[in-house]
Amino acid sequence: MTEFAIRLVGLNKYYGQYHALRNVDLAISRGQRIVLCGPSGSGKSTLTRCMNLLERPESGKVEIEGVNILERSAAAAAALRRVGMVFQQFNLFPHKTILQNCVLAPLLVARQPTAIAEERALHFLDKVRIADQAHKYPSQLSGGQQQRAAIARALTMDPEILLFDEPTSALDPEMIKEVLDVMVALADEGRTMVCVTHEMGFARQVADRVLFMDEGSIVEDRDPQSFFEAPTTERARQFLSQLLKH
Repeated sequence: MTEFAIRLVGLNKYYGQYHALRNVDLAISRGQRIVLCGPSGSGKSTLTRCMNLLERPESGKVEIEGVNILERSAAAAAALRRVGMVFQQFNLFPHKTILQNCVLAPLLVARQPTAIAEERALHFLDKVRIADQAHKYPSQLSGGQQQRAAIARALTMDPEILLFDEPTSALDPEMIKEVLDVMVALADEGRTMVCVTHEMGFARQVADRVLFMDEGSIVEDRDPQSFFEAPTTERARQFLSQLLKH
């Protein structure tokens, strides 16, 4: 088995003429906790979405546990099932209860029996502290509760890798902490985590590495203390100084 949970080699992504990712190389070891940050439009979300083929790069290689998922094969499909994702906008089905949202993938993809899928879903809803909301619909929950439900939904497939794409940016300030608390707890469980976020307190507390992106490239890849105390690029210094003003 490879030591890397995720390995990207020579990744390029275009939207028309716009070069969104520029020859990106990245290796993430198993169990590492990565925070991706950078200005809007720098390629953070695109890079994360390439890790589970929500975006397909024009060139390069995307390996999950040593399997190139750009090649259509049974091994690639199995590797992709090891990756869970939590989105900015929750993406819960509004016409289904929270429990029904959480059991959908285990029933349809993993072919779990209903009783087992529901038991596991309730376990993860309890883990994110909203088991009492299981039979409510998304519209009946706060934004923070909906995002915690989305995290529980991702966990029901028992992913070895969790991707978070700005999971708190759609939340009111008072709801951000409840979601970050859940993510901090998850970080202690040994899963590989990649999180696009501007929550620098979370990055300091949880990350093994902070990757700073600008114009489609990773321009800094440092441990949190080094990155926050002595960024090596002017663009990173400007970015951090803007964050400190808010």
